Amino acid sequence: MNQLNRYKDRYPQEYENVDAMLRLLTEQKNCFDRDNWGGHFTGSAWVVDATRNWVILTHHRKLGLWLQLGGHADGNSNLIDVALKEAKEESGLTQIKVLSNEIFDLDIHKFPKRYGDPTHFHYDIRFVLEADRLSENLLMSQESHDVDWIRIDLIWGKNPAESMIRMVNKTRDHFPFR
Repeated sequence: MNQLNRYKDRYPQEYENVDAMLRLLTEQKNCFDRDNWGGHFTGSAWVVDATRNWVILTHHRKLGLWLQLGGHADGNSNLIDVALKEAKEESGLTQIKVLSNEIFDLDIHKFPKRYGDPTHFHYDIRFVLEADRLSENLLMSQESHDVDWIRIDLIWGKNPAESMIRMVNKTRDHFPFR
């Protein structure tokens, strides 16, 4: 809750999403469980390289979109841990470090009905992480069509969604996170 309030202080223009997340956190006991169809938290990783010019994106198999790495909390309320775990699983990288314990970005988005799961909302908390672009090869997971390092100035061509561009702008405006 403290992290969300600090985020709201840093980005007051995003108050509506922060307030919705605070309501979910206080009103839904199972808000970290994927079967809470009213909405649940997910943890994502915006993985950059040391130059801040490259970001790892995955071409999500279910959604058909290029996105940051991330996934369901599955009951884990420590979303930094979720983001780091998902980043390693979805990229095959073993050497990834957290650049900040503060929330980097957040987004609420509708996840479509699929495979018997109803339409629901993901309350996505995003953290910024770093990996060495040249030290390890990326390995694609079963959840992806592809995974790759993408130049930050080319991300709009992969996915021009507002939340993606917002993370690009935050990367340019707020780095270095050292």
